[in-house]
Amino acid sequence: MTDTTAPSNPATASTPAAAPADRLDSRSRQALVLLLAAVFVVFLNETTMSVAIPTIIDDLKITAASGQWLTTAFALTLAVVIPVTGWLLQRISTRSAFILALSLFVAGTLIAATAPVFGVLVAGRVVQASGTAIMMPLMMTTVLTIVPMHLRGRIMGRISIVMSVAPAVGPAVSGVLLQAFGNQWRGLFWVMLPIAVVMLIIGILRVPNVSETRAVPLDALSVVLSAVGFSGFVYGLSSIGAAAEGGAAVSPVIPLAIGVVVLALFALRQFALQKRDAAFLDLRTFRSRTFTISVIMLAIGMLSLFGMVILLPIYLQYALGLTTTTIGLMLLPGPLLSGLLGPFIGRVYDRVGPRPLVIPGAVLLSASLWMFALGLGVSTPIWYIVLANVLLGLGLGGLFTPLFSSGLGSLAPHLYSHGSALVSTLQQVAGAAGTAIFVALLAVGMAGAGETDVTTASPEQIVAGVHLAFLGGALTTLALVAVSFLVRKPADTGTAVHGGH
Repeated sequence: MTDTTAPSNPATASTPAAAPADRLDSRSRQALVLLLAAVFVVFLNETTMSVAIPTIIDDLKITAASGQWLTTAFALTLAVVIPVTGWLLQRISTRSAFILALSLFVAGTLIAATAPVFGVLVAGRVVQASGTAIMMPLMMTTVLTIVPMHLRGRIMGRISIVMSVAPAVGPAVSGVLLQAFGNQWRGLFWVMLPIAVVMLIIGILRVPNVSETRAVPLDALSVVLSAVGFSGFVYGLSSIGAAAEGGAAVSPVIPLAIGVVVLALFALRQFALQKRDAAFLDLRTFRSRTFTISVIMLAIGMLSLFGMVILLPIYLQYALGLTTTTIGLMLLPGPLLSGLLGPFIGRVYDRVGPRPLVIPGAVLLSASLWMFALGLGVSTPIWYIVLANVLLGLGLGGLFTPLFSSGLGSLAPHLYSHGSALVSTLQQVAGAAGTAIFVALLAVGMAGAGETDVTTASPEQIVAGVHLAFLGGALTTLALVAVSFLVRKPADTGTAVHGGH
């Protein structure tokens, strides 16, 4: 495996006699602003559930393992739909993809807001996720298409603001709204609905078409194998928590095994299709050493983040007895600081490359998880928890911008949509894995202390489960630190990962 890079985009490359432009043209800036705003909305929605889950558990009389489906069903849907975007974004225009994504998101929000039972609420989240699945790869592919290499760190830094601030604001907004609505979780969706509708209307009127479409055949067998493989794998992961509580309908080993086997068949199918440049999800992206390492690190980071997002609110509410507003505000500083540092990190990346950023980022992320693993108890001071969360946000801030920039920037232009789809898919699978594994370890740790139901467990029993879960996450981050030394920045010129296109 050799490290490779993509040639400059003809639409944005400078002539040898001209200095590289320091800013994008107005049409490209308009597209990016609208896409960033839409991604902010869908990311905000994804994390509002973290603080609301304990309230929903109490209101709908469900278990913690069932409650996690509000996040894992979302992640499962993303894992199934996102691979299709590698094909979809080559077939339809930028504006059409934007309208499709926001229309699905609006429909899902309305379903969730009016859901009479838990099953319908999950269905609404699934429809929301279908729109979110299109939006993130659309933004990344658009950036890679219109932003020249020398500006990508700066633009990715701005994207990191959205990726960090929206998840940070989500729990805080959720806590405040829950308090304002008397712990009525439906209010979260009713507030989100008009915001999404306004974004859809603006998109219909103002989003320009900045990408070129081409007739790419859709391989039906690949779609089926992808859907079955990813959904089976994520379902198996999500069943681990229920199995730990003794409530799983089927052993997680069965769907996990089916998922692995079918994904292997999916990979073999893509290898065959790649020979005639007709792959549904082109796996030649992994010929880039930088892309492969970046994906591995992003996956570990997402596993840690999603595990923390679902576990920490449970600990804060049931072990420390804090209100939803307090919990939301406590989760705010770390990701918010990470987002505000995004542009600075992007400029540093453009000057010195990824390694001076990702190594300390990985160390800070690992330190945060170890603080959670070793320091949480029934009387842990709030400042300690906030400090650990700040370190987590700073660590992720040092990882996301350099990894996205170097990983996707190492690909040839015709592989951008496939690379974006692969990164987004594997991030969501890792997120589902983090949620499932942390909840399962929580249940195992609590069971060892004599209880599996968080609503009836004592603070000491909650702490026992939280300790085991965060210890597992902390051990995982050691691999992140080790791999961080292998990251490289793609060169501005050179041989790209080509695939016969």
